[in-house]
Amino acid sequence: MPMREDCKHFQSRTYDSGETARFCVLDLAPEAPWRCPDDCPAYERRLADAGGTHGTLVSPAIEEGPDLPPGEISEMLDNAEDVVNAVGPEIADEVEQEQERAALPWWRRLVPRRR
Repeated sequence: MPMREDCKHFQSRTYDSGETARFCVLDLAPEAPWRCPDDCPAYERRLADAGGTHGTLVSPAIEEGPDLPPGEISEMLDNAEDVVNAVGPEIADEVEQEQERAALPWWRRLVPRRR
């Protein structure tokens, strides 16, 4: 079954680059962004769309899913998630160092600290 955009747990974000992320906030769609489980136990029809910002009345088209059996799609997505999780701590450290440096007075950023 395609992603149920009318489910209250479905979210979509479009970035400045034009790329769109579609996902289940409960992480119950192992083949997101292409498919929801046929008999998802958490499916609830969205009654109202509150708090969202809509930039256009036309949603970007959902890209075609991979031409693989369902089990292989889940495995492919799990492998991609593992790659992201592996580099996550390193990226978080880099961002934290940049934020600490930005919080320093301008002169401290120019003059290296002696230890």
